[in-house]
Amino acid sequence: METWVRFNSQSQAKERLCRAAQYACTLLGYTLQRGGVGTDLLMTVKQLESHMSLTRKLMRLGNSAEALEAAKRAVHLSDSVLRLCITVAHLNRAMYFACDNVLWAGKTGLLPKLDQNKWSQRSYRYYLFALILNLTRDAYEIALLMERESRSCSSAKASLSSTPVALTPENDDLPATPSSASGSASPSSQPAMLLPVVPSLPALSQRLRRQLRLLAAVLRSNPPLLLDLLKNTCDVFIPLDRLGIYATGNGFVGACGLASSVLSILTILHPWLKLKP
Repeated sequence: METWVRFNSQSQAKERLCRAAQYACTLLGYTLQRGGVGTDLLMTVKQLESHMSLTRKLMRLGNSAEALEAAKRAVHLSDSVLRLCITVAHLNRAMYFACDNVLWAGKTGLLPKLDQNKWSQRSYRYYLFALILNLTRDAYEIALLMERESRSCSSAKASLSSTPVALTPENDDLPATPSSASGSASPSSQPAMLLPVVPSLPALSQRLRRQLRLLAAVLRSNPPLLLDLLKNTCDVFIPLDRLGIYATGNGFVGACGLASSVLSILTILHPWLKLKP
């Protein structure tokens, strides 16, 4: 079992290195095209990018089965929101890898009549659904941690404010107010009609700053959650661009893919940075 885990980790590291090289070629090709370099050099970079993509597809032939096994494990999570997000995300990843395997068969000539554009669009749709669910999971965990942090801060403030005040001659022998002495309330002390209070702009700004400080504290104290959020945010622009939902261009896609690949390599080199479950 330990040998298989080590082999799987090495395979993932190699695939992530190829992914980083692929998107580095995408970014380099965009930069060269903007710089007006020769066509031969540009074609060489694009061919290298295509070879890296094909190599990655070869390395991911068995990833559908792994994604299905991960979905089976996620079914037993106690938290219903995490169970739904993680399970459905793994199922979409399994379908994405299956489409990727079909594309590999088409590019290698095993399925010469395959409509590669159709299957590529289908794989990107599954990839986008998986990333949306991953981002939903990240947002849910952030909300839970922020609520817990806010509750702990409130309890700490309450414990400090509940410290008893020592009686002194100044606050012990305070004279009674006229209303309490006479036993009758004045007309001005009658309860007034309560009106809805609309928060002012400074109050909203202060509340927003407080929430941002709380968010920064939560992410700073949870590096795996921060890395997963950054990685999914970078990745989501790739299928959005390829599906034509939000076109950003090859330069931005290459930068996002390279950044997310580096973050993924970090989680492989340092397993404690991987978000669990």
